[in-house]
Amino acid sequence: MNIDAQLEKISAFSHLELLANQIVEGFISGMHKSPFHGFSSEFAEHKVYNPGESTKAIDWKLYARTDRLYSKRYEEETNLRCHLIIDNSSSMHYPKLKDGQQFYENKIGFSVLASAVLMDLLKRQRDAVGLSVYSDTYEYYSPEKGSGRHHRMLLNKLEGMLTAPSAAKNTDTTTFLHQIAQKLHRRSMVVLFTDMFQPGNDEALFNALQHLKHDKHKVVLFHVIDKKTELGFDFDNAPRKFIDLESGEQVNLFAENVKQEYEKVVETYFKKVAETCMQYKIKYVPVSVDEKFEKIMTTYLVEKQKFG
Repeated sequence: MNIDAQLEKISAFSHLELLANQIVEGFISGMHKSPFHGFSSEFAEHKVYNPGESTKAIDWKLYARTDRLYSKRYEEETNLRCHLIIDNSSSMHYPKLKDGQQFYENKIGFSVLASAVLMDLLKRQRDAVGLSVYSDTYEYYSPEKGSGRHHRMLLNKLEGMLTAPSAAKNTDTTTFLHQIAQKLHRRSMVVLFTDMFQPGNDEALFNALQHLKHDKHKVVLFHVIDKKTELGFDFDNAPRKFIDLESGEQVNLFAENVKQEYEKVVETYFKKVAETCMQYKIKYVPVSVDEKFEKIMTTYLVEKQKFG
């Protein structure tokens, strides 16, 4: 069953953990058809055996079936530290959900579910996860831990972000990325979900992203957008009022009159972000809220393998 069918099947569930678990299960079951064939064993109770490690934990029964050496994984083992960062400013709550839409069809809902999906993967591999949430304040911080209790606490926070009343909140990505970088004292994979709507100096924002690379952290930036309207500016040509969700500033215009220039400016900005991330060795991944979660999980797997 593909991920589209999985989402249709479980769209009636509101429980974030269950939804994330079902998405991951669907992804893992399809791994034998993908370049990740052979990885799926690692999601249970095993890890690939590395020469030089003790042979006491080798699962010889699994070796007989797969002809590959795996070691049994123990509860206290932690191979990776991952810190998830979510931009919770007002612009991330776009587009406004209509009746019948699922919570993950806007930017904050997509980012929350994607984070829960990554947490599920991390939990299966006995890896430690932490979480930061920011907007115009540093709303939440929890360091990387691997316990079930900690995992549940983070899920409760994510669920709370979906039910909290909306409020006008600006973005101060630059300030809080610097603060988060200062809190990460051990080498980690840092995963950031943001729409990159940061008023002011772009150079300061890129410097903050570079700060996350301190201490040899692996940084993955998921640039979350609504592709149809924010990238393609796909509106009919009726007169419309556009409202900045953070500043409240309003402008009345015909979309057709500015569409070409808007698309040109946005394309230039995306290109600049991608090139700067490449320069700083940050993995840059644009994702749209109408996409599914294979890209999120595949990026995580590839970057974890590189992270070592």
